[in-house]
Amino acid sequence: MNKINVGITGYPGFIGYHLSTHIKYLNDDLIFIPCPDDFFEDEAKLSHFVKQSDVIVHLAALNRGEDEEIFETNIRLVNQLVGALENDISKKHVFFASSTQKERDNAYGRSKRKGQKILENWVSRSGGNLTSLIIPNVFGAFCQPFYNSVIATFCHQLNHNQETEIHVDAEIEFIYVGNLVEKICQVIKNQDAKSKEIKVDPDKCIKISDILLKLIHFKKSYLESRIIPKLKTNFDVDLFNTFRSFIDYSDLPHQLYSNIDNRGLLFEIVKEMSGGQTFFSVTKPGIIRGNHFHTSKIERFCVVSGNAIIRLRKVGDELTREYEVSGDNPMAIDIPIYHTHNIENIGESELLTLFWSNELFNVKTPDTYLEEV
Repeated sequence: MNKINVGITGYPGFIGYHLSTHIKYLNDDLIFIPCPDDFFEDEAKLSHFVKQSDVIVHLAALNRGEDEEIFETNIRLVNQLVGALENDISKKHVFFASSTQKERDNAYGRSKRKGQKILENWVSRSGGNLTSLIIPNVFGAFCQPFYNSVIATFCHQLNHNQETEIHVDAEIEFIYVGNLVEKICQVIKNQDAKSKEIKVDPDKCIKISDILLKLIHFKKSYLESRIIPKLKTNFDVDLFNTFRSFIDYSDLPHQLYSNIDNRGLLFEIVKEMSGGQTFFSVTKPGIIRGNHFHTSKIERFCVVSGNAIIRLRKVGDELTREYEVSGDNPMAIDIPIYHTHNIENIGESELLTLFWSNELFNVKTPDTYLEEV
């Protein structure tokens, strides 16, 4: 099977980050072709992007702002993309990120309706293909508060001790971004020659107040009591990982309380309500373990003997964060999702490290992707 070049507009954004990362690390038969935002200011660059791509996922859009700005920006981006498509003689397949809001009488909804119509007219003229994806409300790690999702806003507020407020306690359909991008990749790989509209099924329909109650519980259990909460469903795991993504990096390590007497000391590494597994490693001096990341796994590190440096870097970023840890002063560090990480023995003796994960290791679905920190 030939690999498919997938061009993505708006790839630095929330969904674009997850889709491009998913393609680069989880799909060997897809190739990510980036379209930086400034390509829309340069006709030659935008045309070259179109020429490189077999299919194009059009995510670039403005979600918030003044009504006129939202509408005009989103229509301009579609028109510019169509202009580049018409300069290319090959028939492209465009996947247009629409929304369940497209039927609403607001600027964003109107821009999605008109944008889809502009692309449909391009199809009728060119013989190209269009798939419009009707996407419900999306949440997940790194979504922008006060912009992408009410869940993002609540997570930000709770992690920064700010007041939360529900304006309308509506029941809303949500999809986790990881599930969304997996579905987009499946549609791309199973594309046919017919233009169509696909309604992306949500993961859950839930009231805003019920979401907030779950997030408040996460804060009380995880941040205040340092207990991993009971996560009954995949939706709960996804929501918890979203909540964790808003924790400040300085708050990732937390001191473990030691009970010391004449026998020695004892400390609790993990208090959890979710099951999972605990394991340990012995690492020789100068050796580095890890250099991989996870997309959903919750993982805790604790050095119990020796000295080490734990390093983290968000996939796609250049900034590396370091935490020096020692068995003489035990700390627990939880690893955020989509952060490649490693641990290096910087001492002269063997390093003993305990690890905990919220799920049993499955060699068929290890959720472990190699990437140097």
